[in-house]
Amino acid sequence: MDDLTAVRELADDVTGLSDEARAAARVRLRRAIAQEGRPRPLSRRLMLRAVAGTAAAAVAGGVVLATRHEPGTDTPQLAGLSAAQLLRKAADRSRADGAGTPIPRDDQYVYTRTYITRTYVKDGGTRTWADESWLSVDGSRPSRREEHGTVHDDPPLGEHEVRVPPTRYTELAKWPTDPDKLLTWLRRGTEEGYRGAFMNACQFFVVPRVMPPGLEAATFEAVARIPGIRIDRQAVDALGRRGIAVSYPEFDFAFVFDAHTSAYLGMRLTGSTVTYHGRKAVHHGWYHEVSALRELGVVDRIGQRP
Repeated sequence: MDDLTAVRELADDVTGLSDEARAAARVRLRRAIAQEGRPRPLSRRLMLRAVAGTAAAAVAGGVVLATRHEPGTDTPQLAGLSAAQLLRKAADRSRADGAGTPIPRDDQYVYTRTYITRTYVKDGGTRTWADESWLSVDGSRPSRREEHGTVHDDPPLGEHEVRVPPTRYTELAKWPTDPDKLLTWLRRGTEEGYRGAFMNACQFFVVPRVMPPGLEAATFEAVARIPGIRIDRQAVDALGRRGIAVSYPEFDFAFVFDAHTSAYLGMRLTGSTVTYHGRKAVHHGWYHEVSALRELGVVDRIGQRP
């Protein structure tokens, strides 16, 4: 199937959200997402948070490619599962898919190809993007990231700068793979408790990383322990794949898992354009957006593809 064709054919099957009470939480989450991947001074090192997606890997010619699992005919039926049960299934799938995932060197790049479909609430108009990015693993080299079709060339990190959360494999390997301990880390540094933990988990899936074994699975299991998580069985990702979404009340971000395999597919969100009038933020141009992580790999230079 042609991926871009699938993106264009994605239907707008969700209704607009108008609950103004969610505006404050939405702004905080967008602010956190906007900071994702940006360098921070060592003196301002923030809490360790959740983990980004990974997948099965294949090695050929020195280039590593990880491609998300496609639905098959021998997959389990997930229709009757609760949100927590689905997340535990997703953790099992992550462990199965993550076996043999290679370890990236500090001088390499994490390559991603992500499809995004945005549907505007007002007129139903749709825009699509196929973004590619090359992120320096340790930040010592320039990076190139594409966001909604716009390319950003980021300089190397400064002498006293680090990424929060880290992208270095050796740093990620220090994170706990026990879901209870990881949930404690997700809640650390926030006054919002479980709500903040879910927000932090979402933030770490915005910029995918190559994760040590068990870390992505532990994240799903940690989220499964958050009271109040809810499920939407009518989700669709940016490639038109039928999914099941898991979210938290009052947040417009959701994880989307394959409806057949429980594999992680991407994220869904409701957003807006923000215009500031003095200190007052005015939201307009509301939209629904879905993403699909199509490829994750490790390459040696910017512009190289698995």
